[in-house]
Amino acid sequence: MRTTTFDFSPLFRTAVGFDRLSHLLDSAAQYSNRDLSYPPYNIEQNNENHYSVIMALAGFKPTDIEIVQKENTLTIKSVSEVHKQEGKQNLLYQGIAQRKFERSFQLADHIKVENASLTDGLLTIELAREIPEEKRPRKISINSSVLLEDQAA
Repeated sequence: MRTTTFDFSPLFRTAVGFDRLSHLLDSAAQYSNRDLSYPPYNIEQNNENHYSVIMALAGFKPTDIEIVQKENTLTIKSVSEVHKQEGKQNLLYQGIAQRKFERSFQLADHIKVENASLTDGLLTIELAREIPEEKRPRKISINSSVLLEDQAA
């Protein structure tokens, strides 16, 4: 096992409020030690503010899966026991895994789940960035006492 340490302090010299980034990097290092091959997934960017997480969940029903968004973490996990198909107990080879899983994704600020659907064994979770009006850029007017004195004269 190879451990690499990065020093991100130069990035924090000009950034304010990004202390959550260090927690994100720490959690990424923890995930590197685990098997992240099941279930397989894709992350797509549909446009500037819309994303999709597509996860291959062959054999799972919508009632077998729980999706929770808490703050900036999206967690997808199986909630039922492994399916045992009757009459299929004498498997010579089992290539379709239906084991328990839990997978978490760290979301950027203002990312919300719009929709989730399970079709043909693919779970699709649609995400959108919704920046509140008070967080959007706004133009600040500049007041000048010189202009006020000129207008009074």
